[in-house]
Amino acid sequence: MKKSRESDPSSSEKRPRIAGVKSETGENGNNSEALSIGEDATFSDILMALRMMHAQFPPIEKGSVQPFVLHSQLYSSIKDRTQVDREVESLRRDGILRIFKLNSGNDDHAIMFLDDYLSQIDRLVQKMEEKKQGDLHVFQWFKTHVLKSKMEISISHEELCSQLSLGGQVKEENISQLIHSGLLIRQLIDPNMYWFSIPNIGWVLKGLSQGRKELLSLLKRQKYKEMLLSVLEKKRLRLSPLDIRFHLRDLIGSGHLKLVTTPIGLVVRLVVD
Repeated sequence: MKKSRESDPSSSEKRPRIAGVKSETGENGNNSEALSIGEDATFSDILMALRMMHAQFPPIEKGSVQPFVLHSQLYSSIKDRTQVDREVESLRRDGILRIFKLNSGNDDHAIMFLDDYLSQIDRLVQKMEEKKQGDLHVFQWFKTHVLKSKMEISISHEELCSQLSLGGQVKEENISQLIHSGLLIRQLIDPNMYWFSIPNIGWVLKGLSQGRKELLSLLKRQKYKEMLLSVLEKKRLRLSPLDIRFHLRDLIGSGHLKLVTTPIGLVVRLVVD
């Protein structure tokens, strides 16, 4: 496969913004239009990329996690990384997206439509109500006063209490409720600061890490450290609840893999330092 060229994603252009999208999944939970990553490898703008990846998010059976997109996945589809960062930041400031720092051991950030995040909180509260787990007013205060005013990925203890107090009298047990539910993670470096978090995502992050290792190991075992995309996409990962396409976009965007055009088709090639 000597004669080859790397597949260049198209540049980004701004488009009208929307507050959220619905997942294009069929009755069996599979994507109704499961395009190959080669067919949708490039996008004309960030929002289009987010909508497509949202629609193709693999169905999660265990737990309830709304679709999210890794920042690295956007880099796999749009050439101009500066434009990606600028547009994502703009969507975040406009209250359309939430960005979360993931506790994955790497510098990973998840992007989720705000509507999806609020929906996940509602599901969380509904389950708590079914189990009759006491006073749950803090979750409404969190949605109404904290999330609408604090767009950043973290918040201080003082600011958190101040915003929550707009809904009612804040007790230490209220903060504990938010932490135990997975909506907040106390920072190790500064215990006075919290990361905003996605509930129930812990086991998915474990699968993300294991899936990365499994996919990279698969390519390392190949003679030329590469595989046809059409063949690779048919593989199933044993250790990750996320599908092969999710991991391919992630590893291409992070620079561990690259997509190469050859006479026999698109090839996924391991990037060797």
